Amino acid sequence: MADSGLDAAYKEIRTRLDGEDATRLNLAQRLWIQYRDANCTAERELYAGGTAAPVVYLACLEVMTRARTRELLATYAVRLK
Repeated sequence: MADSGLDAAYKEIRTRLDGEDATRLNLAQRLWIQYRDANCTAERELYAGGTAAPVVYLACLEVMTRARTRELLATYAVRLK
């Protein structure tokens, strides 16, 4: 699942950061999770009451989580070398 890939990338990056860099990443990640959940809930509610709602929600989580993993790896590539 996409969550395990994101968790692995986040943990690897976190081990390469210290001080304020680590604090900023931690805050950004917590806020991103809130955004992802709110965004996917909004998308799901477009199908409220229908059988597609949970599928839409899970697909949204998957897409956004994979995108976040790519974003983190690209942004912090300089620290992963």
